[in-house]
Amino acid sequence: MGALEKIFYSPVGHAVANRAGLADPPKLRRGRTWTKGAVVLAPIGSSTLAEETLALLGLQTSAPIVDVPAASPPGYGSRIGALVVDATDLSTITQLENLRAVLRPAIRALEGSGRIVIIARESGGGWESKSVARALDGINRTVGKELRRGATSNLIYVAADAAPSDLVSTLGFLLQGRSAFVDGQSWHVATAGGSVEQLDDQPLLGKVIVVTGAARGIGASIARTLARDGASIVAVDIPAAGEGLAEVANEVGGTALQLDITAPDAGTVVAEHVARRGERIYGVVHCAGITRDKMLVNTDADRWGSVLDVNLAAQIRMNEALLDPDVAGSVMDGGRIVGIASTSGLAGNKGQTNYAASKAGVAGLVEAMAPDLAARSITANAVAPGFIETAMTARIPFVQREIFRRTNSLSQGGQPEDVAETIGYLLDPASAGVNGQVVRVCGQNLVGA
Repeated sequence: MGALEKIFYSPVGHAVANRAGLADPPKLRRGRTWTKGAVVLAPIGSSTLAEETLALLGLQTSAPIVDVPAASPPGYGSRIGALVVDATDLSTITQLENLRAVLRPAIRALEGSGRIVIIARESGGGWESKSVARALDGINRTVGKELRRGATSNLIYVAADAAPSDLVSTLGFLLQGRSAFVDGQSWHVATAGGSVEQLDDQPLLGKVIVVTGAARGIGASIARTLARDGASIVAVDIPAAGEGLAEVANEVGGTALQLDITAPDAGTVVAEHVARRGERIYGVVHCAGITRDKMLVNTDADRWGSVLDVNLAAQIRMNEALLDPDVAGSVMDGGRIVGIASTSGLAGNKGQTNYAASKAGVAGLVEAMAPDLAARSITANAVAPGFIETAMTARIPFVQREIFRRTNSLSQGGQPEDVAETIGYLLDPASAGVNGQVVRVCGQNLVGA
C-alpha cells in the first residue's frame, strides 16, 4: 500500500470519507501474488488453449458451475479466485448463452481482487462472427462495472494461430496482483513464435532499461519495479532533479544520467552512456512528461509547444537515434519501447488540450512504430494511466480528488506501482506477441473508450 493510500485508510481519512458519505474502497491485491481461491476454467467449445496456458503457469483448475434457468444463480459454496473462459471457439450469437451461463454463477462467488479473464479469437469470417467478437468486448466492460470487492474483468483477443507460449505472459499478468488497476480492458496478442515454457519472476535479469523521468513519482516506481524484475536501470531526468535521481539510481543499483530530453542529441547521449559500459539497450520507457494546463482559449504558443515537445516530439527524436542499429549502445534486436499515454489523451479533458494532444500522439506513435520495427522483433506499446495517486494529485482539492478517485469501477485512485507493473509486463520477453497496443491502467475509468 502506498503512502497516499495509507492516508485514506487512516482514522482521519476514514472519518472524512465517511462524513462525505463515501464507502471504503476495496483493498486491492498487488504484486506477483496469485488468487487464494480456485481458478475455474470454462471452455466454450473444444479449444484447449486456455487449459494449456494455465498448465504452463502451474495453476490447477476446477470445473465451472453452469447456470440453468432459476430464480437465483447456483453457488460455488466457497469463494473462487478466478474464472478463465476459453471463448476461442465462440463465433455465433447462440453461443453467447454459454458465456452467460458460466459468468452468472461466478460473479458473486469471486473473492476480493478476484479475476475474470475471457480469451477470444480476433474477429474474422462473416458478419455474425465479427459481431460476436465485438459483443464480447461489451460483455467484458459491463461485467467489469458489475464486479465488487476489487475484482476485475479483462478480455484477451488472440491471433488464430496463437500458442500457449504466446499467451502465458498476458494471462499470468492478468491473474496476478500486478494487474490490480487494469479492469474492463481488451487488447490483442499475436503469434510471436517463441518457446516460453513458464512465467519468469525476473524476466529482465541483466537487461539494460532506460527510464526517463525517473527521479520521482511514477518514473521512480517504474525504476524500482523493473529493478525488482532484474533490470539494470539507466535512470534519466533533468539536472534540476539530480538529487532525487541519484537517490533512485542508488536504490535500484543503476546509473543516473542528468539530461534534458528535449535536447536535439538526447538520444545520442543516452546511447553513448550505455556504450561506455560495453552494453546495448534492451528497453526504453518514456515516462518524462509535463503539464501546462489552461483552457484552450487561454493557451498561448509557448504553453502549447512546450508540452508537445517534452511529451511527444522528444520521444520521436530519441527513438530515431536509439533505434539506429549502427549506433553503439542503441536498442538491440528483440528490444522494447514503452510510452506513457493517458486517459486524457484517449477521452479528452477540459483544460488539457495540449496534454491530450501529446498523449493521444503517444498512442498513435506506438501504433505507427510497431509494424516498422517488427522485422527486428522490437515491440512498441504504451500504457494509459487514469487517476494515479502521486504527490501532484495530492494537491488537488479533496472533493475534486474524491470525484476523480471514484469515477472508475474500483472506486479509488491507482498507485504508481500499478503503472510500473503493466510496463514490466510489456517489457517481458515473453510478451513479444503484444505490439502496437495501448493498455489502460485506470480501474476502468468511466471516461474514454
